[in-house]
Amino acid sequence: MSTATTFVHRFEPAPPGETDATLLLLHGTGGNENDLLPVGRAVAPHSALLSPRGRVLENGMPRYFRRLAEGVFDQEDLVARTNELADFVVESAKRYGFDPKHVIAAGFSNGANIAASMLLLRPEVLAGAILLRAMVPFEPKTRPDLRGRRVLVAAGTGDPIVPAAQSERLAALLRESGAEVTLHWSPGGHTLDRGDLAAAAAWWQGAGK
Repeated sequence: MSTATTFVHRFEPAPPGETDATLLLLHGTGGNENDLLPVGRAVAPHSALLSPRGRVLENGMPRYFRRLAEGVFDQEDLVARTNELADFVVESAKRYGFDPKHVIAAGFSNGANIAASMLLLRPEVLAGAILLRAMVPFEPKTRPDLRGRRVLVAAGTGDPIVPAAQSERLAALLRESGAEVTLHWSPGGHTLDRGDLAAAAAWWQGAGK
């Protein structure tokens, strides 16, 4: 069985006549494949949407990879799940006929963390990313080549889960790897607000086409 069929997912093609990029939507802990569809439509109304459900369960709540404690990731599982998700994107491009070179991830919390991991481990799969409340997934021994990729890191100054230093380090790590990074600060906590969506929509206008 192919990887593409092992992820429960939603795919919504781009509106007729549109040739925009595909937005890969990655939910937070406890979410599902439907959660970020409204966000995707608000941020990128002319794009196709691919939204897989995380395959790891934590107390019954879907996630994309295991963690040992709050903010402590199971690194072995993270690597395996990152490759699994990257393979799913590649196979989905063939299945649904979208351009594999124009996939941009938009992830929240756990979904943002695995999107950041994909940039570091499988950079060929993503053209860019919107990382909403993300942490540094790991520090790679060898920096990937992220030249030509644009990334938005949207952080909350009142986030009790992701310290400001984590957001700043993630942005720096991606810049050190060659990405063009925008670090957006919201006064909110570990939730999305209108400022985050406005920043993502504005960023998309420059990166999504």
